[in-house]
This record gives sequence, structure tokens and C-alpha cells, in this order.
Amino acid sequence: MPETDSAGAVLFDIDGTLVDSNYLHVHAWTRAFREVGAEVDAWRVHRSIGMDGSLLVSTLLPDADDDTRDQAKDLHLRYYLDSGSLMRPVDGARELLERVAAAGLTVVLATSAPEDELSVLREVLGPSEVVSAQTSSEDVGTAKPRPDIVRTALDRAGTGAGSALFVGDTVWDAEAARRAELDFIGFRSGGISRAELHEAGAVAVYDDPADLLTRFEGSPLAELAGSTGSRPGGEA
Repeated sequence: MPETDSAGAVLFDIDGTLVDSNYLHVHAWTRAFREVGAEVDAWRVHRSIGMDGSLLVSTLLPDADDDTRDQAKDLHLRYYLDSGSLMRPVDGARELLERVAAAGLTVVLATSAPEDELSVLREVLGPSEVVSAQTSSEDVGTAKPRPDIVRTALDRAGTGAGSALFVGDTVWDAEAARRAELDFIGFRSGGISRAELHEAGAVAVYDDPADLLTRFEGSPLAELAGSTGSRPGGEA
């Protein structure tokens, strides 16, 4: 782990990491593409989840014009928000956030979701006083795999990359963390394999928040708390 330089922080992606929503995104995108006259196999959509929305559309619809791409994005948003009743927190998500805060680490939600999506995700995740800050698509021009959203989250945490970890569920999360020069922990809850997450640069991979919670003491999170001098209750 890199040398630390300030109080520790843990940055969490939300979609697929804390809220079980990735496959709802797949369904929404697949339905949206079909409606604009494009047939895209669901597995190809799934491989792109976690990528910036505009980049996802340009990757999967390379020959489409701007109006078609914009229509696809609007339809995806509508269909995704319509599926809100099917969303649920990933097992152990709330408890892990509380455990991280109890270890004296700052909790930041580092997502590039639009504000309307983020509102739904936060409602599903539930109220949490341990979250110190969050980001959204309004904070950056282009999201993951670019590192901008990670760097914005670091700024809001008031810490440097050497004193932080990023937790996510896709190779795009891993790439954004690498480009922002901080270590990445991967969850399999988004549907990406352990081997792929490790290959993308994850320093550790867990099934989901509940799995990490049960092995917290030996995890990079506990190591970060110790290396930054954090103490339960947030005291350093």
C-alpha cells in the first residue's frame, strides 16, 4: 500500500457495490437500445456497466448519430428509474459503512450517477450518518474509467491518494482508481470475476460487503486505519 499522508478515507462506488442494481442497468440499456432500433446483446451491455454513460453508448452504438445516442440515454434513465422497486442494498452494505466509520476512516460515496439516479440509490441504501460526502455526475465532465470522479471524492474527503482506498465492483472502477493512484478493493457483487478484478489491479477481492465485513480485521481497510493512526469514533 502507498505511503499515507493524512487521515484515512474509503471511497465507495454505489451501483453494484452497495446497491444491487447492475443487472437492472443491463435490462434498461438493452430495452433502450432496442427502442432506438439497435440490437445489443445483454452480455456486451453488462461488460460496459460502470463506464461513463456517454462512453458506454458510443462504445456499444459506434455508428449511431448524436440524436440516437441521446435518445438511448434518456430511455435508459427512464427504464432504470422505473425499476427502483426492485433495487436492494447488497448484503452487508450498510453494516460495512458503519464498520469503516467506526474504525476512524472517512466514508465517501464516489459515484458518477446522475442526481436523479443517486437520489434513488441513496433511498435504497437508507439513511446513514456515517457518510461524510458524496459525488455525482454533476461534478465531472466524463466519468469512469477517467479518474476525475475519484479525485473529486478525495478532495471532498480532505485526503490524498496515499491515505485512501477505493471500493468498487467493475474493471472500470479499478482503472479509475489506478489512474488516480490509489489502491482498489473489488467486489464480485457486480458480476465481474475475481480473476478479472485482480488482473485490473485490485489489491483484494471479496464477494460483497458482507464478505469483507466478516474478514475486516485482516483487510486493507484495517491496514489503512492502522497506518493512518485512525481510532474508533474517528479520532486520530
